[in-house]
Amino acid sequence: MAITLIVGALGVVFDTTVVSVALNDLAEDLGAPLATVQWVGTGYMLAVFVAIPLAGWAQSRLGGRRLWIAALGGFLAGSVLSALAWTATALIAFRLVQGFAGGIMMPLMYTLLMQAAKSRDIGRVMAVITVPTALGPILGPVLGGLILHLADWRWLFLVNIPFCLAGMWLARRDLPDDRPAPGRPRTRLDVVGLLLLCPGSAALLYGLSRVDGTADPTGARVLVPLLAGLVLVAGFAAWALTGAADPLVDVRMFRHRPVASSSALLFLGGISLFGSMMLLPLYFQLVRGGTPLDAGLLLIPQGAGALLARGLAGRYMDRVGPRAVALAAFAAVAVSTVPFAFVTASTSEILLMAALFVRGVALGAAMIAPMGAAFVGLAHAEIPDASMITRVAQQIGGAAGVAVLIVVLQRNIGAARTPAALAAGFDHAFWWSVALTACAVPLCLLLPGRTRPPAPANPGS
Repeated sequence: MAITLIVGALGVVFDTTVVSVALNDLAEDLGAPLATVQWVGTGYMLAVFVAIPLAGWAQSRLGGRRLWIAALGGFLAGSVLSALAWTATALIAFRLVQGFAGGIMMPLMYTLLMQAAKSRDIGRVMAVITVPTALGPILGPVLGGLILHLADWRWLFLVNIPFCLAGMWLARRDLPDDRPAPGRPRTRLDVVGLLLLCPGSAALLYGLSRVDGTADPTGARVLVPLLAGLVLVAGFAAWALTGAADPLVDVRMFRHRPVASSSALLFLGGISLFGSMMLLPLYFQLVRGGTPLDAGLLLIPQGAGALLARGLAGRYMDRVGPRAVALAAFAAVAVSTVPFAFVTASTSEILLMAALFVRGVALGAAMIAPMGAAFVGLAHAEIPDASMITRVAQQIGGAAGVAVLIVVLQRNIGAARTPAALAAGFDHAFWWSVALTACAVPLCLLLPGRTRPPAPANPGS
């Protein structure tokens, strides 16, 4: 079942990182300014955020297998249409289709496997299901660079076709038929919650994405969507607690300590972890003069370390609990980021790649522990809400981390573009990353010490 879900998810994971290296090619071929073409990535992520809260409701109406196959079909259609796009506007529209389907698939992948495992061996389950997110940073930029070297940008989307077709065939064969019984009452769509949460979370992401280092982070283009998003999300929380019979996302899940602590750690951890992942390729390109393909190749040790760490982290999480694993992992991420706070244009690449490998090992464990801890002690019916809450927390935290470190980098670089000035700017930004990661370490103490036996299954679920 895990292999089935991973095969289908690989297209979604690769698509995010592969397209990021092709913005200049897209701008030239489609005759559009780079500011417009950037919406190929931004629009995709906004569509993901709109779709995530709908995953739980859609699963309750269709069943997990049918929803997974339908989402894969939607992603396949969006990929083919994107490859056939004739203008930048058409490409952005078709990327919205891809993003909506991908937003359904990612939380659904976690939900289906955790429900099948009945919350047992959470560490081992998380080590398996997070393989796609480890492979994306390793192979995505390299695959994108190779495709652009051998063919045109349209193949960036056509490469998704075999993953989607194989994933749909495997899903039909391997996933259990869990469609709702014909006489079972249907879950009603929380329309009010939909109108509050989906645009609210998308507005938060949009506001954070507007922080590009050239604009004032306190300007209207950033603050207006951020404030609007916060108001809408707060309105949804009030509605879900007081007025909704079947809320789109059950925020009462925050009463569970594992869900609340894991969400907080994933948000704050995302600020430091994903923000520094943005800094690394920029350092290799701006300071060392490398190409996008060069940067992708140099980052392979970090992805390889993250991939190798997953099995070990999963076993130790089941043995000693997520709290101990998270403490050690986040501390190791902070320590292994310190060498980058001393980088210059001539720093040894071997030294940096060794530090990246260690950082990748720590990073893999740091993501598994809180993601798995969120499901400790949950009943079968509670797993979809936990999947959506933690997914949104991680993504918004990552976007916030990128925004914060872009501002720090830009303020320290200023107008200078000499290698020495650029290296000094990156030194400051990496020190911020170290400090933010260190701040996340104490939060690990809020995670469960040991994984408890799963809650008794609900006979009606």
